[in-house]
Amino acid sequence: MNLEIIKAELKRAEDQSYVGRTVFTVDKHRSPYEITFFSTRGTEWDYSLSFAGEPGSEEQFLEIDALLEQDDELYNQLLDAALDTQELPEE
Repeated sequence: MNLEIIKAELKRAEDQSYVGRTVFTVDKHRSPYEITFFSTRGTEWDYSLSFAGEPGSEEQFLEIDALLEQDDELYNQLLDAALDTQELPEE
């Protein structure tokens, strides 16, 4: 499966929690996806998957959601894309 990351971002909230998102496309899937990440300390992450824009095939959506649960490499690729955008505080 070929995956292309369209955009990613990660921000730190006032309460010091993290919220990030990565928008990506998958070959032969009509609609792009958006995965949103949340962590209170930046160590353990929760996520939510949705369509990025117009809804697509529910079957394809469920396929990607199941793949994210099973494939740590894919999940980490999407999380790392968001983490790579984080601005480090100046020292």
